[in-house]
Amino acid sequence: MGNILSCFRVKKPVIGVIHAKGTDDKDMMERAAREIDLYLENGVNGILTETYFGTYHQVQMILEYLQKSRFGVPYGVNCLNIDAMGFVLANQYDCQFIQLDSVIGHVKPRDEETMAAFLAYFRAQCSAYVMGGVRFKYQPVLSEHTLEEDLIEAKKRCDAVCVTEDATGQETSMEKIERFRKVLGEFPLFVCAGITPQNAAQQLAVADGAVVGSYFKDNHKDNGEVYGPHVREIISVVEELRRTL
Repeated sequence: MGNILSCFRVKKPVIGVIHAKGTDDKDMMERAAREIDLYLENGVNGILTETYFGTYHQVQMILEYLQKSRFGVPYGVNCLNIDAMGFVLANQYDCQFIQLDSVIGHVKPRDEETMAAFLAYFRAQCSAYVMGGVRFKYQPVLSEHTLEEDLIEAKKRCDAVCVTEDATGQETSMEKIERFRKVLGEFPLFVCAGITPQNAAQQLAVADGAVVGSYFKDNHKDNGEVYGPHVREIISVVEELRRTL
């Protein structure tokens, strides 16, 4: 397999999140289809479906839609809290990538060997690239090692590292992004929270890509509705950055 970035047709790819919001299956699926259309019409480079508001079954519905529709952009899944099923879904629906909120440092030190074995086992069964969080939002930090040591180990456990600050929608500090980059070298790095039109160029000058959810909503919050002009705001900035690379 090549580098995860080879999935995308452009440098500095921006992945839009589908949170699987809806009052029932029908409403959720209609909303998801609408959101996907808005993302693609406004230049998003990949789609990530999460069990954020929705259920496992509902995420299956969205992934089946993506699989059958063949939109021509990479898509992936984050099965929150039950990482093993993310691998199952990726295999079932031909996902190009999986996001895991943490691949190191969030379990008791005695369980790190188990975590490494878990990831090695499931990655061997799955062709999807793994995007793995390190010191990720809402994840406990139980590691006995330094961030730098954990980042070096994380490179063995995933295909791209995901960086955030402490909460959904909260801007990820340049200090943290640059610290991750210094340790990771050329290993792929994605900013996965807090990207805005104001910081996108600076952050993506250092990171290799972004996952965006909240800013793309009409209220800039996870519970809002995907709003095309907000998508276009960020994509326009990133497109300008690409022209300089």
